[in-house]
Amino acid sequence: MLHSVGRTEFDHAVVMVRDRLDALAPRYERQGFHLSDKAVHNLGSCNRLIVLEGTYVELLGWPPGAPPARKEIADSPFGLEALVFRTYDAEATYTRLRDAGFAVNPVQELTRPAMLDGQEVQARFHTVRFAEQPLPGIRMYFCRHLTPECVWSPELMAHPNGARSLHRIDARAADARGVAERLALVAGVAAEADSGGWDVPLANLRIHVQPNAAAQTPVLSSLTLENRDGAHYTLDTGL
Repeated sequence: MLHSVGRTEFDHAVVMVRDRLDALAPRYERQGFHLSDKAVHNLGSCNRLIVLEGTYVELLGWPPGAPPARKEIADSPFGLEALVFRTYDAEATYTRLRDAGFAVNPVQELTRPAMLDGQEVQARFHTVRFAEQPLPGIRMYFCRHLTPECVWSPELMAHPNGARSLHRIDARAADARGVAERLALVAGVAAEADSGGWDVPLANLRIHVQPNAAAQTPVLSSLTLENRDGAHYTLDTGL
């Protein structure tokens, strides 16, 4: 079960597959991940999940041959492109972000079908999305799980390759400090200098922003996972 902590938690990372979910998902299965079945949201997008301890990686897209299902993802590039933070009170998060000066949309309800104990049920979420993203190049929003049992099932978390959890997320930016401080403001934490770059310390992982003069806009560069044996490795999101 999810539980509230003092510091903001990371919820999930999004790998955009656009209209190629069916074609690209098997690449992750060949890497040894157990993916959830394809599900279609009430907003028209579809996904499959790599479910980990307390977090997950979402392969997100829309049906092949169809136009992009949602305006906010229509122009999203292939690959790792979004950070999703967890909230336990979507209305309070909306108010905090609005009062901090962010252009934020009202709380939205998202649903999709899910299997639970052999029965089809509705997985339900409250999301807080931005009318204008706080940073160019990195999409982000907040998610409250109203039915966490529909996501974190033991079966989905049993990966043949031993994957257990998300350990770290890396990004690159010309102004690493400014980007980290902006991310930290969104998350409601304080950025910290670390290893030649800047960290955004969340309750369950760190987002590390490395300075890179060639990065004209901030870019998410990699996800580091931890295996059950404690080993770390980078998720191959190459599409």
